[in-house]
Amino acid sequence: MPKRVDHEDRRRQIAAAVRRIAADRGLEGVSLNEVATEAGISKGFVQHYFASRDDMLRFAATTLRGGLEERIATPLRARDLLIALLPLDDAGRDDALVANAFLVRALKDPEIAGHFRTGHGLLRDAVAALLSSAQADGDLVQSVDPASEAALLLALVAGLGDAVLLGYQSGDEAIALIDLHLSRIAA
Repeated sequence: MPKRVDHEDRRRQIAAAVRRIAADRGLEGVSLNEVATEAGISKGFVQHYFASRDDMLRFAATTLRGGLEERIATPLRARDLLIALLPLDDAGRDDALVANAFLVRALKDPEIAGHFRTGHGLLRDAVAALLSSAQADGDLVQSVDPASEAALLLALVAGLGDAVLLGYQSGDEAIALIDLHLSRIAA
């Protein structure tokens, strides 16, 4: 009986190799040869699933949220979600490095940019929902617009994440700044 192959699983395996290379060397280090070596497969095998490097990168961009979704699976408060977005451990750091590498690519690739817009919209909606819940519970001042505040908080976290990656802000300092901002809107 012929062996059954899960083609989506193989594509995800290749995308994971792309992400590992991107975390280590940026997208400049991503080639069909390097991905094949990292994934432990042949270059022909990679080419079987992806016609070009661009196709491979576009698919890999669709998988960027995987690690993030694991870290933010069931946040109880907006603070928990915001802190989960910071690069505070090796996995978070790798996710942030890969996201930053793909962000640069997204500036010239509308398909990848679309993935970023979708992901950002999902995050903004999640933060806004948590803020709305806190507001309904009386923990957030009534004058705050949850949607606008969610956008501001995500911008704050993006900047703090870059500061942590570059080493001019510690993780603890970044958390303290998130707490400072949240304290200003707490009821």
